[in-house]
Amino acid sequence: MISTAAPTVSLRHNKVVLAYIEEPPFGFTIEGGIVVGSDIELAHEVLKAIGVRTIEYRLTTFAELLPGAASENWDINVPLFLTRARAEYVDFSVPVWALRDGFLVKGGNPKRLTSYEAVATEEHARLGVITGQVQHDAAKRAGIPPARIEQFATQHEALAVLAAGRIDAYASTALGNRTLAARVEHAGLSAVSLESSPTRDDAIPRGAFSFSQANRGLREAFDAQLRVYLGSHDHRRRMARYGFTDAEIDPVVQG
Repeated sequence: MISTAAPTVSLRHNKVVLAYIEEPPFGFTIEGGIVVGSDIELAHEVLKAIGVRTIEYRLTTFAELLPGAASENWDINVPLFLTRARAEYVDFSVPVWALRDGFLVKGGNPKRLTSYEAVATEEHARLGVITGQVQHDAAKRAGIPPARIEQFATQHEALAVLAAGRIDAYASTALGNRTLAARVEHAGLSAVSLESSPTRDDAIPRGAFSFSQANRGLREAFDAQLRVYLGSHDHRRRMARYGFTDAEIDPVVQG
């Protein structure tokens, strides 16, 4: 189990507000309004270990995550990919996962879209992305014309348009897309792992929790316990329930 010798935080952090978005398997709401997911469970284990008594979960949109934390509208964001631009607005924890991109497509992948470059060269292919996510940048770097990149505020909106056939692929993490394809409400969609050249473990994009830059004490206490917990048997066991394997965890485990 998680370390019982965890650092504790000041009394003002008896309650912590964690912002999340609806994005299985990382964070999502189930019947009864209960918030679950791999990132939610990881945050819960770490926060409880450092003495936080109450955790409030705040549903938001991806576009609101960074400004919300930066303005201290809440205390922590669920993990998002680390970039230099984002680090100008918030402080990140140590990385908690390393994930590659993937597509969701209509069953059978009729246009054979197996990479961002394939979308670029398929003249009539349209790609859906969430506004502000790193997949939008990857699509632009691959040469997909802006007119063929459809932006959405939420995953739910993107999947509805994909199911209706108005876009040909939705770009997100490969792990997240595998989870979505397996859910009953998204029957008829297939997850596609993107073709790519071999990369080093340290080149796989990493995600981390984020905090207001004024919230240094909470971030430092959180990080100290996170370093203890990442890669432990209990951590791997919990994450495996959401589809994580050693391939997503080993690159970020601290030595």
